[in-house]
Amino acid sequence: MLEIRHLRTLAALRSAGSLVRAAELLNLTQSALSHQVKLLEDRYGGPLFERKSVPIGFTAIGARLLRLADMLLPEIEQAERDVARLMQGDQGQLRVALECHTCFDWLMPVMDEFRARWPEVEIDLVSGFHSEPAELLRTGAADLVIGSDYSNEYATFPLFRFEILTVMAQKHRLASQRRLHAADFEGETLITYPVPEHRIDLIREMLRPAGVTFQRRTAELTVAILQLVASRRGLAALPNWAIKNYVDYDYVIARPLGEQGLWSDLYVSVPAPLRQKAYVADFVKVIREQCAATLDGIKLLS
Repeated sequence: MLEIRHLRTLAALRSAGSLVRAAELLNLTQSALSHQVKLLEDRYGGPLFERKSVPIGFTAIGARLLRLADMLLPEIEQAERDVARLMQGDQGQLRVALECHTCFDWLMPVMDEFRARWPEVEIDLVSGFHSEPAELLRTGAADLVIGSDYSNEYATFPLFRFEILTVMAQKHRLASQRRLHAADFEGETLITYPVPEHRIDLIREMLRPAGVTFQRRTAELTVAILQLVASRRGLAALPNWAIKNYVDYDYVIARPLGEQGLWSDLYVSVPAPLRQKAYVADFVKVIREQCAATLDGIKLLS
């Protein structure tokens, strides 16, 4: 029997563009997702999509079921939100603080979608540059932080893992290397956001343990950091999504860090009383869905 979860699977496949990313989006193993797809294909007697196409290209059968998903899923999700409003009330606010300063680009469309879903909930960014955003939760100045894992103090929701890359000028002395290691930063200038060193993954995970000596320069805006890098004022370490366009247009070049790469995990943290709020869970859902569809090189966390 065709079920709602099958329609959600097809929608996730279209949104994520691959079986691997769709499984992450749905919090399923890849084998479980493949099994679910096979059962559907056995039922309808043909493939739902072309296995080797990137992004996924749907067959006539898959496309027809997707049209059904597009008709039904928005109504089902709206009904679920309406029920949550009846049970929990429809008023609230989300004052969002960012620990990840490169998140602005993808967060703006997320907030627009959330406002359309929850017009009664007032959502806004906490203004200013905050060296310790989690402190805003402690003082009640923010309701939600996007950043590190604060599960020892707050309720957390996993978002995704991303790779941090070294960014350098086209003719930098290290440009010929395929990847960089801690020793390569000896004597270099590292350009970062003005945050404590313990919140900078490259410094905390690689440079300090290796005893590397480096200079540090700060800038508040990503574009300012990249301008300094391009003019050979130093190196930076930024998330893959934040620098993609600059690398694609040869403004700067990027290299992996270490043999396995340097990866970081992103979470949503809220005070415990907000954990059960339907609009908080839906905000997390919108982030995961939109980022899975638009950000290259991320891995959704389960």
